[in-house]
Amino acid sequence: MAGGKTALVARALERLGLPRDGALLVHSSLRRLGQDGYRLGEVMDALLAHMAGGTLLMPTMSWRTVKPTSPVFDELATPSNTGALTEHFRTRHASHRSLHPTHSVAGLGPAAAEILGGHHLDDTPCADRSPFGRLVAQDGWVLMLGIGMDCCTLVHLVEEKIAPDLYLKPEAATEIYTCRRRTGDDVTVRLRRHLLLPRDYYQFQDRLAAADRLAIGMLDNSILRAFRARDLTACASALLEQRPDAVIARPGQRYRMM
Repeated sequence: MAGGKTALVARALERLGLPRDGALLVHSSLRRLGQDGYRLGEVMDALLAHMAGGTLLMPTMSWRTVKPTSPVFDELATPSNTGALTEHFRTRHASHRSLHPTHSVAGLGPAAAEILGGHHLDDTPCADRSPFGRLVAQDGWVLMLGIGMDCCTLVHLVEEKIAPDLYLKPEAATEIYTCRRRTGDDVTVRLRRHLLLPRDYYQFQDRLAAADRLAIGMLDNSILRAFRARDLTACASALLEQRPDAVIARPGQRYRMM
């Protein structure tokens, strides 16, 4: 039954202790959930219901399609590269989407305009005025729904602050894009892309867990991980301030090229 699956997701979100009236950024993969019979709409309904009094956010990145050879990002028309749930959310539910050629975020709720409104003002993808920086300022949460810590974009915020020359392309390689608002007007956005490096983000799961700052739950065979954005950035900042290259994976470490 659709209602039964939605209720299971709802109970899993409740057990994680996610606030209902704050801001929540959801990274997601429905592959295993789909294998266990969960439909996209059921998962979406549970998230929308849980965050009915708050602000729900999802990454709607487009780095695969928006590039120097195709330099236009359209808030309404450019599809999300980050999974079926995010595309469903941006096309059917989101009221706002940040203006950014590669790392846009869609949102719904009272804080959506504030969190998403300044993304185009910086020349790096995850700076303080990006949705990731503003999520921290809002004391928001992150939910990794059926997906690992290797996909947690928030760590880029710390990389850009502490060691931009190590993790970003040089200023001489800045790219220029046109970002079109849903109202039809265009904004010019400058972008220094992240360098493609083997990044070990799994270590932050261990560090958060050791500090009792990580909530973990199960939904059949899928793992759910939740944490405060401030806790992750504090953890990553402490590590990178001691060793700026700490995110770059060493031989034998788990990593993702990103």
